[in-house]
Amino acid sequence: MITFKQVKENEAIKTYIRQADQTLSALGYTEHSLAHVSKVADVARYILETLSYSEREIELAQIAGYLHDIGNIVNRKDHAQSGAVMAFRILDQLGASPEDNANIIAAIGNHDEETAVPVSAIAAALILADKTDVRRSRVRNQDLPSFDIHDRVNYAVEKSQIEIANNNTVFRLSLTIDTSISPVMDYFEIFLNRMLLCKRAAAKLNLEFELVINKQKIL
Repeated sequence: MITFKQVKENEAIKTYIRQADQTLSALGYTEHSLAHVSKVADVARYILETLSYSEREIELAQIAGYLHDIGNIVNRKDHAQSGAVMAFRILDQLGASPEDNANIIAAIGNHDEETAVPVSAIAAALILADKTDVRRSRVRNQDLPSFDIHDRVNYAVEKSQIEIANNNTVFRLSLTIDTSISPVMDYFEIFLNRMLLCKRAAAKLNLEFELVINKQKIL
């Protein structure tokens, strides 16, 4: 049975993740490095573990979280689909069962907001973990006057916290934003589709999605 430890320690996979992040850096995107995919894997685990899903589903969500962005090495456009194809070949070579492979690539192929659908609990956990990773350290550009809206919004986030609350009925993303750097409306301008996708992903897990900014419930 394929394990998360196997995937995380695989040097070829680490190379694909690093190279994909370098490609995005050249295109001006925020950080999508080993730090990002490791965080996504950890949060996906937290979600399904908290909701008492099986250990196997939890591990598959971790694997999907770790591999979800490798398609960026091909192109940012349709990276979820190209990443799913890459992951299928990698996992097949590592000896993953057809069922495990299918569950992982279905989640990867459905994580990008342009085409995403929370087709399973694994996919829903991946979506929530990925789309809520908003933090200052993801901004590569350190020249504040030259920030675009994506740089400003991410850099403005002083604190980001996710939790499953209210007796496992609510998935809450709480942000502390420095509004002198980016007004709350800028956050919605670029992240509204992501938040609506999070709402659908949470519903797949029988959760309500809440967005709290500067202690005010927004969604």
